[in-house]
Amino acid sequence: MSMASTSTPRSSSELTIAVEHNPSKSRLAELGINSWPKWGCPPGKYMLKFDAQETCYFLRGKVKVYPKGSSDSVKFGVGDLVTIPKGLSCTWEVSVAVDKHYKFESSSTPTPSSKCISDI
Repeated sequence: MSMASTSTPRSSSELTIAVEHNPSKSRLAELGINSWPKWGCPPGKYMLKFDAQETCYFLRGKVKVYPKGSSDSVKFGVGDLVTIPKGLSCTWEVSVAVDKHYKFESSSTPTPSSKCISDI
């Protein structure tokens, strides 16, 4: 299992996107991935703000994320388990349509709390 991450400054702390490539079936079962809601989007560019930490598992898709205020990017897609920190504003460049399971930390509702600010 390999990990990749990127960070962008936020005040005095840093927000980091963590990517776990190809987690084991036992890890996915432990997390209960198949019971999580699903979400998807077509290719395009989207500005997003995450109001809660999101953990998601990509069933399909290819994404390059640019955190606001940073020139760095992080790539993830099919087979990746991704953790996006609360408070992150970023641009998603979706090159292959996304289909993912997702879960928000301390969220009791199945509706995404990431906000699509606008299509670019």
